Amino acid sequence: MQKTLAVLGALAVLALCGCAAEPAAAPDLAVPSVAGTVTVFAAASLTDVFEALGDEFTAENPEVAVSFNFGGSSGLAEQIVQGAPADVFAAASPSTMTTVTDAGLATDPTVFATNTLELVVPAGNPGAIAGLDDLERPELAVALCAAEVPCGAASVTALESAGIVASVDTYEQDVKAVLTKVELGEVDAGLVYRTDVLAAGDSVEGLPFAEAGSAVNDYPVVALADSANPDAAAAFVAFVLSERGQALLSEAGFGAP
Repeated sequence: MQKTLAVLGALAVLALCGCAAEPAAAPDLAVPSVAGTVTVFAAASLTDVFEALGDEFTAENPEVAVSFNFGGSSGLAEQIVQGAPADVFAAASPSTMTTVTDAGLATDPTVFATNTLELVVPAGNPGAIAGLDDLERPELAVALCAAEVPCGAASVTALESAGIVASVDTYEQDVKAVLTKVELGEVDAGLVYRTDVLAAGDSVEGLPFAEAGSAVNDYPVVALADSANPDAAAAFVAFVLSERGQALLSEAGFGAP
């Protein structure tokens, strides 16, 4: 009896002094890490910023490798519809994303950035380009994106808004091809995104124009329904939409969604 009372007394003291046994540890609710390869099809204008995003994403997820396929959004969309293996699609316009969603290969894409056009000329502006109406000068060599890709559709809208019929020498399948021709001095001027001008640095000069506001591009991104690595695909899309992802896009010259 005395032993029983002693035990009860000891328990009472522990309860009063808060010295009870440690509670059971809370269950680990951390999100499991992702692994494997995530294949991202992305608009050519995203090349530089997505490569930076990919580096930071893999630094945070060291068991994931990111493989990029950059190109004209319309061509990438067709590749996905035709069965090309991809986990994520980031397009330069909602209309090219619709090609994929209408085929039942993705749902609920999210706009993550915007972009606008600028006139671009080689360093030193040898063609003495002053504004958008100079694209009508027949003696100049001018490059535009083809109308079926987002930068080309935006160019058509901007030129029509300005009432200008450009004297075009070459149509390219993505915006990087236009930029390259300008950088190499193969053409006197072109229309590319503001972000491409910034990425090119001193090799080109950018000339903003008012009509660019009539052709702002929205950029949607989505994890594809047939992804071979849905966890990594969802994680990559989440990183693009995250505060850090948005900061990298802003630093590259993209507008907020």
